[in-house]
Amino acid sequence: MINVLADFGRAGIRAVGGLGRASVLLTAMLAGLWELIRRPRLLLEQVYSVGTLTMIIIAVSGLFVGMALALQGFYILSQFGAEATLGVMVAAALVRELGPVLTALLFAGRAGSALTAEIGLMKATEQLAGLEMMAVNPVRRVLTPRLFAGVLALPLLAALFSALGVLGGWYVGVGLLGVDDGTFWAQMQAKVDWYEDIINGLIKSLAFGFACTWIAVYQGYDCVPTSEGVSRATTRTVVHSALAVLGLNVMLTALMFGN
Repeated sequence: MINVLADFGRAGIRAVGGLGRASVLLTAMLAGLWELIRRPRLLLEQVYSVGTLTMIIIAVSGLFVGMALALQGFYILSQFGAEATLGVMVAAALVRELGPVLTALLFAGRAGSALTAEIGLMKATEQLAGLEMMAVNPVRRVLTPRLFAGVLALPLLAALFSALGVLGGWYVGVGLLGVDDGTFWAQMQAKVDWYEDIINGLIKSLAFGFACTWIAVYQGYDCVPTSEGVSRATTRTVVHSALAVLGLNVMLTALMFGN
């Protein structure tokens, strides 16, 4: 029993220590924002790396999720004679919930793991130490552009996911299941609210982008500089990012839509 309690205590101490190191690293990254503004090329390069190169998986996934959502929604709504509201259901589900959450999970699996592996390898091969020897701050030069690139890229990817999901739902609902085209779009336009749905979805995307990128760069920077350490850090990035996204989603949904 004592050994079990000791293991829990050590795990708790490691978790608190890791949170403290991550907070210190975040403060150092935010301190480099002004330098990043003066050198926007660094930010644009990372937006291309974490955003543009992730578009394919986001686009394909959004299209398929929208099609599956329309099939399931039509089956349920047809039992109540409410097929005309299929467009509202698809759009609201994607913009409010599925778009930000699934985009963040895919982003963590593709871009987040790549960021961790890249920074971890830079640490293992002593590239970060080399920057320090040349009087270049590695946190501001390497980590800060990647953090803000992730925050900027994820809302754009979520918007792409939702847009293609709506198109996939339209193709299934109108093209295959016979829902009226005008009703599909008119109901969506009338019921999807700009502030309650779209803006809240944007806020979720920004929060998820910040959390996923922060976790990714911290795990890479804090990893053991060996091949095994980098692989474990990459695994922790995906797991911790997924848990953080799902936990944040519950809290944000309660704040936005709870009474």
